[in-house]
Amino acid sequence: MKKCISTLIIILALLAVCVPLMARPAVEGGELTFLYVPGETDPFYLSIELGAKDKAAELGVNFVVSEYPKAWGPEIQVPVLEAAVARAKPDLIMIGPSSNDAMIAPLKKLYDEGIEIITVDTWIGDGNYAKESDWSFPLAYIGTDNKLGGTQIAEKLAEMLGKKGKVYCNTTSPDVSSTQARYEGFAEGIKKFPNIEFVGVDYNLEQVQRAQQQTFAALQANPDIKGIFGTNNWSTQGAYQAIVNAGMTGTVKLAGWDATEEVIAALRAGQLDLVLAQKPREMGSLCVEWGYKYFKDGAEIPKQVIPGFEFFTQDNVDDQGMQKWIYGK
Repeated sequence: MKKCISTLIIILALLAVCVPLMARPAVEGGELTFLYVPGETDPFYLSIELGAKDKAAELGVNFVVSEYPKAWGPEIQVPVLEAAVARAKPDLIMIGPSSNDAMIAPLKKLYDEGIEIITVDTWIGDGNYAKESDWSFPLAYIGTDNKLGGTQIAEKLAEMLGKKGKVYCNTTSPDVSSTQARYEGFAEGIKKFPNIEFVGVDYNLEQVQRAQQQTFAALQANPDIKGIFGTNNWSTQGAYQAIVNAGMTGTVKLAGWDATEEVIAALRAGQLDLVLAQKPREMGSLCVEWGYKYFKDGAEIPKQVIPGFEFFTQDNVDDQGMQKWIYGK
């Protein structure tokens, strides 16, 4: 009898370990609730919300949006996340994690409570959810191939500069997966051009004023800088303001990332030269669509779902077909 009880205990223990690793069953009937937690208050994240909301209405999903964090960082995002989960009791969380590492534990805790996770725009860990690791529990990462975008910007900026001169990068924070991948892609891409010197990178911690000050200081230290890359909305805004303040508009070529209305207005005004537009509405729509298929059909979601991107230039910025890529529209 004791032997049977011991065997039963061992079997139950093994089941307790294995169950979290097993695929969860499809949901039949009943309304699904998806919770969206943005990374910060930003036109890009608003566009994700708009795309997700439209798809949720189409599919009959109860779509809930958390408070928008007032600034970037896990210390701000985690309380917002936890409060929203307590209210919504969601089946799925769509979230733009504000840190590669610091958001792993809070999200794993919610996953262990039975809530599925999709990360959108940014990822946790190294973003490879296909290999077994402490961060492999999200269903998918849905967002831009940021490294590829950074590499293509390097190539396009190099062409604008005649493949020679000095370049500089202004970015956000080294623990933000998206912008770090953009910077890495840019740094690797620019190495292909032996007559271009990469003079350095600064981290503005998501602050436009800091980005402006850093870029202005870089221009003062290296007045022969010919090209600049801003890795997101805040970096781009700060960079073009610094170029204007330095009286170097037109002399310094600026490639930016994120097609906000303000950045596009600056492009129209000739204050920058190239803008990479992500597809946030499509990201939001895909999050809801794949989440719905997972719960209702038992579909296996690809671990990475990658929408493309578009490039705005001064030549095409007013083209009718490009207007849909401006964030918030």
